[in-house]
Amino acid sequence: MYTRGRRLRFMVVSGMVVLALTGFSSSRGHGSRSHHSSGGGCSNSSQDHDSSSHSGSGGSYGSSTPDRDSDSYNSGGSTYRSRPTSRSSPTATARPLKDGTAVLKHCADTDDPYTTVEVRNPNTRDAYFTVKVSFKDASGFTMASTSDQVSVPAKGTATHRVFAARVGDVSRIEHCDVQRRADAYE
Repeated sequence: MYTRGRRLRFMVVSGMVVLALTGFSSSRGHGSRSHHSSGGGCSNSSQDHDSSSHSGSGGSYGSSTPDRDSDSYNSGGSTYRSRPTSRSSPTATARPLKDGTAVLKHCADTDDPYTTVEVRNPNTRDAYFTVKVSFKDASGFTMASTSDQVSVPAKGTATHRVFAARVGDVSRIEHCDVQRRADAYE
């Protein structure tokens, strides 16, 4: 109790010295009404005299301990508030891609040894699609098959050409089979 009285007297005297040196100025930085008074004294009604901080002419010097009612830290007469930790919001998972469609536009022959396929993308984002083509002779025998990946823009189409020279004799190609469903992947 005696120590508390001496501390209070010291704070009052220090406050008077500060006021005398500043000429009772009311400019910024003096007489401000912050949570922790920077000029010492007991002018703030919310000041906690029973806390573990030590008062002096420079204000309240705490031991970097948090205030009871907030996340603020008291150190050197200033109050530092800790920022709340940012919580990452759950990322929305992308919807699975829908398969596209492949349509035969031209079957390879001796005049044009390329089979042309048009691939459609029903998705709202770019994707790759697997295009499968089979070359058959007059008896229905599969002479060769291909499987290619084609990039197609969102809600768009792409033309893909398959070279039929790997079949061997292009003149033997009677017709081409294209798998209508083009499997999608990213």
